[in-house]
Amino acid sequence: MRILIAALLATASILSPLNSWAQSVDVEATIKTVDFKGLSLILDDGKVYKLPEEFDFEGLKAGVKVLVFYTVVDGNRVVDDLEIVNV
Repeated sequence: MRILIAALLATASILSPLNSWAQSVDVEATIKTVDFKGLSLILDDGKVYKLPEEFDFEGLKAGVKVLVFYTVVDGNRVVDDLEIVNV
């Protein structure tokens, strides 16, 4: 029984780094383009960030500095949350 538990714990510890890939990441950058119809924005880092359908675009335009929290899903950066940074 102890061997079984040890084997399960060893397997869990090996696979635990895979879990970290799904965690939210954040980036602070300036908006380069906003695509209202395509539900995405491009930041000055040159990357595209997909937005959910119910997203509120109020205050978002080119030149606005934002803090974006996103998760990578199927190779796409999907925005979880976004805050406008007051300079």
